[in-house]
Amino acid sequence: MAEIKDPENTILMELNDGTIVIELLADIAPKHCERMKELARAGKYDNVAFHRVIDGFMAQTGDVEHGNMESGWNGRRAGTGGSDLPDLPAEFSAIPHDRGTLGAARSSNPNSANSQFFINFNDNHFLNRQYTVYGRVISGMEFVDKITRGEPPTSPDRMISVKVAADA
Repeated sequence: MAEIKDPENTILMELNDGTIVIELLADIAPKHCERMKELARAGKYDNVAFHRVIDGFMAQTGDVEHGNMESGWNGRRAGTGGSDLPDLPAEFSAIPHDRGTLGAARSSNPNSANSQFFINFNDNHFLNRQYTVYGRVISGMEFVDKITRGEPPTSPDRMISVKVAADA
């Protein structure tokens, strides 16, 4: 596992295959980083599915409203919700969407990010300055690469637990 320099701004994401360590970029996107820590500390990301996983592109998760239910529950499927907190303003930066970076998922409205995020499998520079980058995988990218593909996957992988390293 990677050396954790700032436990307050490091996320430990437990998957079936192992732990992904994510360094949050609090100086680049402070509101997005605070939101992720708030939802992690409340246990909202625990058992949430990776509902959109596109080979060669990214793995998306974080629908805390629908992501821990079975697809189709109550007529809503994972990927259509957020949290009960207000949407976040865009925090675009010059940080590129490189392999392993964490980006804020949103609708066509740049200021609609909430709880969903994606991890880039590859360098996806066409997303630069259009989606907020607020973290990067510093350990465990091999576990990201193993996430089951699909939109949605038939049997999706889930985040077993998501914690702030300072609390672990």
